[in-house]
Amino acid sequence: MACIEPGGTLSPSGIEMLKAMKEPMTDIEIAALSTQPVFKVRSSMRELVEAGFVTTDGKRYSITSKGKEAIKDQ
Repeated sequence: MACIEPGGTLSPSGIEMLKAMKEPMTDIEIAALSTQPVFKVRSSMRELVEAGFVTTDGKRYSITSKGKEAIKDQ
């Protein structure tokens, strides 16, 4: 299950992961706060980075303003 739908909107799992990211976090920390397994979080973070919802410094992921905007009414 992808975290971004074909039209560019977030899937429920994508929304869940972004909502868990209150501060920069590792993939393991995101998995612990969401219901997603680590392998799913890792693939989803790659997808979210490519779409501009998340940035990474190589170890931690941070939600971008685009990501915050996407979940503000969720």
